[in-house]
Amino acid sequence: MNGPSTAREAFIVETLGEVAALVDRVEAVTPVMDASRHALVNASTELAGQIIAFENRMAGITENAKVLAVKHIARRTDEMARSSLDTQARAMEEAARTLFRAEIGPSMARLAVPLHHLVDLAERGARPWDVWLTHAATAVLASALTWALAAWLWAR
Repeated sequence: MNGPSTAREAFIVETLGEVAALVDRVEAVTPVMDASRHALVNASTELAGQIIAFENRMAGITENAKVLAVKHIARRTDEMARSSLDTQARAMEEAARTLFRAEIGPSMARLAVPLHHLVDLAERGARPWDVWLTHAATAVLASALTWALAAWLWAR
């Protein structure tokens, strides 16, 4: 084979050489692209497995967060209920004291006055019937003396 005789032939030969080099390079890219495709498939599979593991971890974290939130809500509800019960108990005690002072206290004071007199009599040792017994004894003695005087006068 002889060398190119014209510039056009030289250009065609040069172009064919570059096309051959380009074809060689494209053929060399095919295995690399296959390897890249396999690597991409493997990465996709691995990523899918990691996503499943991530979803499982997130489900566990979410469940734990729900449990903690429920416990926190229950604890705060109990605290608020206790606080409310204490407040209500104090309010009821205060209302009872106020009611007792305003309504029952004066009535009890009026009822207590006669009882205080009886307590005073009991503390002094006096019994209310002692006065009546003294009057009765005086009446009996006066009657006996009158009968005795009448009998003595009649017997004379």
